[in-house]
Amino acid sequence: MIEHVLHPRLTENKDWATILFVLAFAIIAITKSVYENRFGDFMNLIFSDKYSKVYRDSSQLKSTFTIALFIVQIISVAFFIQLTLSIFGYANKTDGILYIQIFTLLIFFVLAKFLIEKIIGTAFNIEEFVEQFNLQKVIYRTYISLFILPVNVILFYYDSISKNIPIIFLSIILIISTLIYLVSIKNYQNLIFSKLFYFILYLCTLEIAPYFFMYYLFTNRSA
Repeated sequence: MIEHVLHPRLTENKDWATILFVLAFAIIAITKSVYENRFGDFMNLIFSDKYSKVYRDSSQLKSTFTIALFIVQIISVAFFIQLTLSIFGYANKTDGILYIQIFTLLIFFVLAKFLIEKIIGTAFNIEEFVEQFNLQKVIYRTYISLFILPVNVILFYYDSISKNIPIIFLSIILIISTLIYLVSIKNYQNLIFSKLFYFILYLCTLEIAPYFFMYYLFTNRSA
């Protein structure tokens, strides 16, 4: 008599990711339709600084355009973090619960950091610099996240991905972020040098330490 042993067939649920990808691209399409000229200037950011000059007022942080693309940024960055962890064997890329945790942590991290920066900027009388600096970071990081989004789609739906790909993109992001800092420092050098101690304190506390904390949190969680 032959004994048959049945093993459950495990399938990965990717529907949640597909919905989020569609949602992200839908937000981009709607934003492009509503703010056609502004979106065009935004997409030409790498070739022209017109967008940065026209929309440099700090009130733009609260505009519908910025908020809509900020949502896309969080969706894209959260996917990139999870996919990078997956490629290096620290996580499962189809784990929807993990994605929610990363997404929630990113939202909390960004909003908490923003509020603390506002408080410190007011306390140290460098509020103008902090607001302009935040606006530039939001602009360029959102711009980067839009280009990462299609990369996320490829990384998610293809299994044989080289570990070099996330490393290359992380390197590009790091280089661009460094350039943003240098440009901001150049634009506000008079204000910075007049309050150099407060600027160094701000830089170490809010621009370096939080990322070391996030790195420590993710690496220890995955260990």
